[in-house]
Amino acid sequence: MRRAIRHARLLGIDHPVLAPATTSVIANLGDVWPELTHQASLIEQVVTAEEESFTRTLTQGTRLLNAAVTRSRDNRSTTLTGETAFELHDTYGFPVELTIEAARDAGLTVDEDRFTTLLAEQQKRAKTGGKAKTAEALCRQDAYRELSSRHGRTDFTGYDRLGTEATVLGLIADGTVVPGADQGSTLELVLDRSPFYAESGGQVGDTGTIRTTDGALLDVLDTRLGLEGFHIHTVRIREGEIRTGEQAEALVDGPRRGAVARSHSATHVLHAMLRRTLGDHARQHGSLVNAGRLRFDFAHFSAVDPAQLAVIQALVNDHLLDDPEVRIWHASRSEAEAAGATALFGEKYGDHVRIVDIGDFSRELCGGTHVPHGSNAGPVRILGEASVGSNLRRIEALTGRDALTYHDTERRLLEELSTLLGTRPHDAPDALRKRLGALTTAQQELARLRETELHTRAQQLAATARTVPGGRIVTEKVTGLGPDELRTLATNTADLLGSEHAIVILGTEHNSKALLAAAITRSLHATGTQAGRLLTAAARAVGGGAGGKGPIANAGGRNTEALDKALALAAQDATRLLGQ
Repeated sequence: MRRAIRHARLLGIDHPVLAPATTSVIANLGDVWPELTHQASLIEQVVTAEEESFTRTLTQGTRLLNAAVTRSRDNRSTTLTGETAFELHDTYGFPVELTIEAARDAGLTVDEDRFTTLLAEQQKRAKTGGKAKTAEALCRQDAYRELSSRHGRTDFTGYDRLGTEATVLGLIADGTVVPGADQGSTLELVLDRSPFYAESGGQVGDTGTIRTTDGALLDVLDTRLGLEGFHIHTVRIREGEIRTGEQAEALVDGPRRGAVARSHSATHVLHAMLRRTLGDHARQHGSLVNAGRLRFDFAHFSAVDPAQLAVIQALVNDHLLDDPEVRIWHASRSEAEAAGATALFGEKYGDHVRIVDIGDFSRELCGGTHVPHGSNAGPVRILGEASVGSNLRRIEALTGRDALTYHDTERRLLEELSTLLGTRPHDAPDALRKRLGALTTAQQELARLRETELHTRAQQLAATARTVPGGRIVTEKVTGLGPDELRTLATNTADLLGSEHAIVILGTEHNSKALLAAAITRSLHATGTQAGRLLTAAARAVGGGAGGKGPIANAGGRNTEALDKALALAAQDATRLLGQ
């Protein structure tokens, strides 16, 4: 096991080894890259957090490996299963070589053939799924390229208006360009100009309607980019039929667009306040901007506690209430960067870019839609924060009317809770704490009384023990007990029978099931006797199975009418066992 322990230590199981090395690297390279020195504290915190996270994962995997080794020994097996080795590799990042070495030190071998099979199956599934998706995507891309080569980019008119006259340039069904489609069909549609924003930069695509001059009515379900600058509208034909070349009126769902714009402007303000509160490293690494809600991913090395979230939410809403102007302007990429505009992670930008300013605290490169003033975007209600990856956090929030609706729902719930507690909303938390404290005390007292009652019943049962050759037996049908209490009563009764060889078998009906428990005294268990042997026939009688190791076992089944018979069978088995 020495090499395995050495591997674990190198991976950080026993003590941190990376953070001191990081400090040394920063000291050695700080003259060449000054930003390392400037961000030294942050870098060390990130490395330490990453090391601790990996240590926790590795520790969990080690527990799994140790448990698997113990199970193999208990089952007198000389082999560690390939499933265990694969889980360690796939979930916890354990190299199979480390698993093999640890198993060898424990006197076991690993089923490497099974491990190899499982690994190959996983790779095959991933490859097969990828090929299917790739084939479908290639087919669609061919159709997009065909239409794009004929007609060029889509003229997006949605920044200035929600509706426009347009010409249907192409229809795509199942990845193939088609001349037309009938009522009820769902397909993709291309226009020469479109007011529908295509999903990009985290902002969802617009929805709405398209009505042709011949009377067809289409619902636009989604809009996205097929190719750069080439909008694809997913539509369902509600009425009539549509043909390529027809004239149409395209109209965006205005209320939904407005709600999306509120979320997008709120996202920019949230980004600015996160960097102000947590540090400049808390930059955006992805987002989802939807109607009435947003999801925002950002770089950070630890959880943001509720107090910090409350501060961030207050800052966002305070800045929105100040009603900053939302200004949109265009410049070259270099000019925008010189002006301090933030470019977002994973986004592609051309030489000429669009910049969105919100007041004097947010300036980002952005192609999305926004509200004209900050007050239009609020309020913002943060729902929570969680990890979505290594040093990557996610905040989810509601905006505008959705945030107000959520607030109203919480207020109604608080009022209902206050009514139930018989107090004012402001006093509800204290009243609830007092009630919960009283309930805990009552439950503890009830548990104490129940324990006393079970002890008394155990004494009564022990007094009914009958003597048979080789020891004593208690067999009784009881009432009013659940499975855990039945086991406790059987164990307590066996304990009261002292050091002699004795067996206690109890049965009860609970939730339309027949339950049995068998307990044996310590002296009988010391001879190698297992309580589970006593309930095999009884379990079959009630239509179920038995389980348990050592001096206590239990059984259960749906046939409650056979409970008396099951107790009699268990008593017979107990008599035979003691008489051996």
